[in-house]
Amino acid sequence: MSATLSTMLELGTTAPFFELPDTEGNLISLDDIHAEKGLLIMFICNHCPYVIHLNEALVDFANEYSEQGIECIAISSNDIESYPQDSPKFMKELSDKYQFPYPYLFDESQEVAKAYKAACTPDFFLFNNDLKLVYRGQFDDSRPGNGKPVTGKDMRNAADTLIKSKETVEPQIPSMGCNIKWKDGNEPNYFK
Repeated sequence: MSATLSTMLELGTTAPFFELPDTEGNLISLDDIHAEKGLLIMFICNHCPYVIHLNEALVDFANEYSEQGIECIAISSNDIESYPQDSPKFMKELSDKYQFPYPYLFDESQEVAKAYKAACTPDFFLFNNDLKLVYRGQFDDSRPGNGKPVTGKDMRNAADTLIKSKETVEPQIPSMGCNIKWKDGNEPNYFK
């Protein structure tokens, strides 16, 4: 389990456009999302222990905050040739198991992950309703094996601040997780 930190995309960045298939094969684009207050884009995958550690809490967060105007989207960008457990078939199984209240999209080309400068799973990007980045960082400080409870305190603080004021919140601590599994020769230059 290698620990990789988020790259901390610049605050104020406009959400890069995407159009990706969900677990049912439907194409979902950024334009299809109508978030009243904000949009949380989560780069996750099926097999990462850091994501597995948070799955139930992510579902709870999405259910709670969708009622307050924040929509969520999950994207998997891992190379499924090397990591077949992250393929769309298994993405659907995971989505069904946890009853994801958000679309789970597959970024086969990995271009969306690159556009967001995603580095790890999980990696979180919270945008306001103008699609400007207001938070990128950890869900909370719980990690597999560290004994800290999963509370979502950092993400909840950022979401609550966004709902009230659209302002950014400090401090923003990088998320940590497994590195995105890049295809051979496809690792982005922001790591070099």
